[in-house]
Amino acid sequence: MRFFKIGLFIIALILGAYAASMYYLVDESNTFKVEKEINYPVEKVFPQFNRLQNFTRWNAFFSSSKTMRIDYYSPYQGKDAALSYHDPETRSSGEMYIRYHNENRTLRMQHFEGKEDYPTLIDIKFEPVGAERTRISWTFHTPKQRLMSRISNLWTEDDFVDNLDKSMAGLTAILSNQVEKEYMLSDIKYDSLMVQQEEGQLILGMNVTTSNKKDALYKNVLKNYNTVYNFVTSDLGKRHDEFGYTVILTDADNFKDNEVSYFIGVPLSKRSGLSDNSFNFRTVNEAQTYTIYYSGSYSARIPAIQKLLARAKKDSMRHGELMQVFLENPQEGSDVLMKLSLPVYR
Repeated sequence: MRFFKIGLFIIALILGAYAASMYYLVDESNTFKVEKEINYPVEKVFPQFNRLQNFTRWNAFFSSSKTMRIDYYSPYQGKDAALSYHDPETRSSGEMYIRYHNENRTLRMQHFEGKEDYPTLIDIKFEPVGAERTRISWTFHTPKQRLMSRISNLWTEDDFVDNLDKSMAGLTAILSNQVEKEYMLSDIKYDSLMVQQEEGQLILGMNVTTSNKKDALYKNVLKNYNTVYNFVTSDLGKRHDEFGYTVILTDADNFKDNEVSYFIGVPLSKRSGLSDNSFNFRTVNEAQTYTIYYSGSYSARIPAIQKLLARAKKDSMRHGELMQVFLENPQEGSDVLMKLSLPVYR
């Protein structure tokens, strides 16, 4: 009995010391600010925050879970837009609201986590830094914590900053695909050979060998385009602005062969686990390219390819695999809109 009383006394001392340290050393709520910059104009960045269906696609708090269910509520964007979420795997749930917005300037969000009565307030400010760059400033106000729960405020800021770093990477990946597609389609000069510097890419796709007789090649391309598209959107759950244009990698002069081998796929920002052995990743290195934009039937693209090869030969350049990029989705019976790029080296 004596040892029991001593034990209780020691526990009481420890709890008292803990409560005193929480009362005097840790604030009941926390406020902190985080600033990030992104290489896209504010009119491109703001809609990714203001529309909650966009926001949850790149924000790591939501996008990192494969089991989280999210419901969105009208008006879906701007003031009074709302969502609720539940993740059975982590047993987390909550709600988020947009309480105020000023187009391309500021947002205020409220995040209720679990059964908390008080939300985390998130004020976001958007500031243009030149024509093509935006500074994003987050100010977080965490809810008041009970005395014995205040210890969580010691690591709350680190958790938020870590989430923001992952989220900014996701936002950059989505915007890079959107802006690249818009830029390509707005600045096309057909049939003119130009020199470009192509960035490296990670491409998810499949290897194919097929006949090159009559229309057999294009029919095979259409079939495998649909296979890749369905796998990326359905099996991997990717949305249109999470991957780039469909690409075919092939030997530049194989159009003369009776049988053609090629790799068809789409650029992704990072690797992921694959459930189908038919697909694999290919890495395309950064390179200088000779490039022609082409519009017409798929079979009539050959003179444009020959023009690229002739220029490489004239300049005494070695070349790599030809990249055929579909700037519009290929369709049966329709012309194609393509970018033909031949990597060249000394």
